[in-house]
Amino acid sequence: MLRSISLALFLSVIPAAAFANSCPTIMAAIDSALPTATLAEADMTKVKELRAQEKLHAAGDHAGSEAALNEAKKMLGI
Repeated sequence: MLRSISLALFLSVIPAAAFANSCPTIMAAIDSALPTATLAEADMTKVKELRAQEKLHAAGDHAGSEAALNEAKKMLGI
């Protein structure tokens, strides 16, 4: 019984840990796309502001960080 509960708990934690580590990957994709991006000045400024939301990741708000970073990716077309 204890083994089953431990296994269930372990399996429920693994997906959360995997998604929490995607912020750095998204940041790297944005960073590599920025130098060659052809966006309007206002859009480029918005993308850079969204990219700066990495402070959310550092504070532990991975959902907020990913939402901002994914919006920046969408604007960049990646």
